[in-house]
Amino acid sequence: MTARLRALRLLPVIVIDDAAAAAPLAHALTEGGLPAAEVTLRTAAAAEAIRRMADASPDLLVGAGTVLTTKQADDALAAGARFIVAPGFNRAVVEHCLGRGVPVYPGVCTPTEVEAALATGVQVLKFFPAEPMGGVKFLKAIAAPYGMVEWMPTGGVTVDNVQGYLDFKKVVACGGSWMAPQDAIASGDFERIRAETARAVRGVREPAAVGG
Repeated sequence: MTARLRALRLLPVIVIDDAAAAAPLAHALTEGGLPAAEVTLRTAAAAEAIRRMADASPDLLVGAGTVLTTKQADDALAAGARFIVAPGFNRAVVEHCLGRGVPVYPGVCTPTEVEAALATGVQVLKFFPAEPMGGVKFLKAIAAPYGMVEWMPTGGVTVDNVQGYLDFKKVVACGGSWMAPQDAIASGDFERIRAETARAVRGVREPAAVGG
């Protein structure tokens, strides 16, 4: 799973209010060259959207985000999610997912949280909220003592700053919503989503292996 995310370099973060938009959204992302999505469990439609996206595009790497409880994780997995992302480090959620053999990426933003996550055996962590916490400069500082950790920055990552994160060799992929913004999904503007996704994919260069 992490290898696929590393190859894609970008992970669209999705907030969807109507599951009817799920299938065309899946097609727009895939046609744009980015067959991946983190569907956040922030709306009542999220679980059904995961199900419909997985059904509509079997090649789409669809996961669940904003997972706060083990029940949410189980419901998302039952709907077809293939990985779990959490905004913070919740040991119960992490250990539950690991026990089920499911990739899980908990959010951290302090050394204490990093070490708590490492104690469970997880070494790919979501850096959240990336920009409010200090961006790439902060990430490099916090990453320095933890050479075994890889990162998935999310939170304030945009088309204008994403390359700075991707140039850091410890970054697997960046999560962002600019490719499929909530308003475009709600209005059914899937051509805009396809075009923005394709533009994002074209703009991603190979990481420059900056820092250590």
